[in-house]
Amino acid sequence: MASKTKKTVIETPLDGGTFVSLQKSSIDGDLSMESKLFLLYKLQQTDSKIDQIHLLRGELPLEVQDLEDELSGLNTRLENLKVELKEIEKGIAQQKIMMENAKALIEKYTQQQGNVKNNREYDSLSKELENQDLEIQLCEKRTREGTLLMAEKKELYANTEVALKERGLDLENKKKELDSIIAETAKEEEELEKYSTSIQNQIDARLLAAYKKVRGNARNGLAVVTVRRDACSGCFNKIPPQRQMDIASSKKIIVCEYCGRILVNTEFEGE
Repeated sequence: MASKTKKTVIETPLDGGTFVSLQKSSIDGDLSMESKLFLLYKLQQTDSKIDQIHLLRGELPLEVQDLEDELSGLNTRLENLKVELKEIEKGIAQQKIMMENAKALIEKYTQQQGNVKNNREYDSLSKELENQDLEIQLCEKRTREGTLLMAEKKELYANTEVALKERGLDLENKKKELDSIIAETAKEEEELEKYSTSIQNQIDARLLAAYKKVRGNARNGLAVVTVRRDACSGCFNKIPPQRQMDIASSKKIIVCEYCGRILVNTEFEGE
């Protein structure tokens, strides 16, 4: 005889307990279970409206943050380029000084060659002249390299300034757009936030924590849903008739065995 597969019922844990333990611990409370479930439903409806307002803003807050971070990076790059340009200028100036010193020594050694007394002194001065000539060539090479590097850094600096200006304008426009949306919905959002807080103050702390836990795990933010067309309106899986009767009675907390959402009486929608 084939064995029957036992269906796993999803329970939402909270501090080592479940919704079952929550409903048992709330029997002695001031509010009936139906009132608590209705408060949860109203809280869900209010929080969903707040979610819709945030949805209107779309990706604008993230775009604004990204632009602000990019501007900060561009400003840092400009500051670093300024330091690098000063160092390059300093290096070129030092090379020029070294060339002038080498030329002065060449002139000095050339004059001394006319007054030498023997070949040894002449050969020694000739070696010094050769060394100074090589020093001049090395300085000229480093000066050319520094000049080329400076040109590249200046071009990069100019491009960064252009990018900074463009991103600044983008940020300004995005902020105006975001501020406009916030201004249009600020009053409504403030009222909804106050209403949400007032409802939360009426709900048992552990039950409220369970609601927030389920809501945080739900992709669409729905923690409390009704049964529509014999199915959970959160995950759309079928709910057995007997379980629907239990949900309609509002005598205990019942969660969807598929998605873990709290299921409440459909009549709440009309109240």
